[in-house]
Amino acid sequence: MLRKIAIFLLLVLVLQAVSGFPVAATTNFRDLAAHSAILAEKDNGIVLYENNVTLRHPADSLTKIMTLLLAAHAIENDDISDNEIITMTDTAWVDIDEHSSTLHIYPGEEMTFIDLMYSAFVGDADEACNMLALRISGSVSSFVRLMNETAQELGATNTRFMNPHGQHHSSQYTTAYDMFLIFSEALNSQLFTEVAGTFRHITESTEHFDSRTMSSSNALINPSSRYYYRHCLAGRESATYEGGHSLIAYSEEDGLSLISVILGSDVLIFDDESTDIRSFSETLRLYQWGFTQFAWRDILKTTDLLRRVPILHGSGADFVNVRPEKSLSLLLNNSVPSEDFEKNITIFSEQRGADPLVAPIEAGDVLGEIVITRDGEEYARMALVANTNVNLSGVEYIRGHVADLLATNTARNIIIVLAILLAIYVVLVVRYNVVRANRLRRIKNAKNDIIRERHQNFRD
Repeated sequence: MLRKIAIFLLLVLVLQAVSGFPVAATTNFRDLAAHSAILAEKDNGIVLYENNVTLRHPADSLTKIMTLLLAAHAIENDDISDNEIITMTDTAWVDIDEHSSTLHIYPGEEMTFIDLMYSAFVGDADEACNMLALRISGSVSSFVRLMNETAQELGATNTRFMNPHGQHHSSQYTTAYDMFLIFSEALNSQLFTEVAGTFRHITESTEHFDSRTMSSSNALINPSSRYYYRHCLAGRESATYEGGHSLIAYSEEDGLSLISVILGSDVLIFDDESTDIRSFSETLRLYQWGFTQFAWRDILKTTDLLRRVPILHGSGADFVNVRPEKSLSLLLNNSVPSEDFEKNITIFSEQRGADPLVAPIEAGDVLGEIVITRDGEEYARMALVANTNVNLSGVEYIRGHVADLLATNTARNIIIVLAILLAIYVVLVVRYNVVRANRLRRIKNAKNDIIRERHQNFRD
């Protein structure tokens, strides 16, 4: 901790000599005072603000984020017990010098593994970082290889670690974007988040050693600090002559989770000799802007019934409603109206040349697609599914198949032939009846002639 105070005073003297105690001025947000910075959503990586995010910068004490992450993984993977007693060794002090930040955990002192983690991160103890490395990997050099391998796996390809604690090294560097990747992964560990969000910690006493009390240098989680931010859940501060003031923090408000990274900020000194550590004040300004300007917006819900689709042979229904297969929420600037998003719907059965939709249909069957766009940019593409089951109607099925059969060329030809045969039959029947009627008429007339002739002869 004495190292941090000395560094701070040195920065104050440098700034005092250069700037002549400048008076703080109100600046626009885009004039963020930092070497590089990023503000991004934690889980989806949506970037709200960025400046020089791929520019290399000394990693310094932000290195401890990776050390704590690997220690948390060791416990969560059951490789090490959190209550395992660790005895500090001489090896852990090999590279500790007057420039190091320590809690004076000397060789032979005993401490649980979890307390060693708090000592490394909350107490900023470089010797505790080395001891964690020794326990996890067997040697500091092996642990540093693990740190770099993990960084590469996370996509932090512009980061290089040379030690577990962050003591300045010309070949140890990172970027704002890489630190966002590493920190967002670390926050997936509940243990990491708990340690990184702790302001004050008291270690357990052991048989031969008393407990220790330590406090975090992250002013955002210090209730007595003017930089205190109640929405901040975790973070890591760094201050060195070479890298200036840096801060990475994680905050949640109104369902929005944001990670801010500020690298290489400075300290303002006012006429009344008060100071403004701008890694903290600029982070607060970033958060104020982010949480007031952005919010998650529901664009689609799985309960939205978007279209009625006609269906054939349905039992008690001649249509089925379709809905989105998944919900869609977008992180949007509050100035963007929801109405700006176009919903382009395609129903497969309504496309040219497509077969009509026929029962039975089960809820969840994919019947179409929806594409969400704004100003020509595609934001999402997802399936449209049936909202309910539609059973097959037997009567409609038979009726439909008969209609389908009659609509075929073969059926039409058969009908034509049958019609012709029926016409011929009708003609023959009619002709037969006419001929028969004429014959019967002649017979009747002949009989009548005979009767008249006999009757005439009788009279004569």
